[in-house]
Amino acid sequence: MGFLSPKPPALPPVQPAPDAPELTDEEKAEIRKQKNALERKRKGRRSTILTGPLGIQEDQEDATNTLLGKN
Repeated sequence: MGFLSPKPPALPPVQPAPDAPELTDEEKAEIRKQKNALERKRKGRRSTILTGPLGIQEDQEDATNTLLGKN
């Protein structure tokens, strides 16, 4: 009988988040440099993957002649 069970206690009030320390310009530049490096690595890996769920995702312009004929 669900209506007879006791109610759970109320949740405590939420505490505000502590203030983040201010970063110097050097630290901000280092963080920006790391983020840019990660983006370059991620973009480089994506460009090497030419297949998807529908098969090869190569445009006609990208298809080139090979020794065995046209792709």
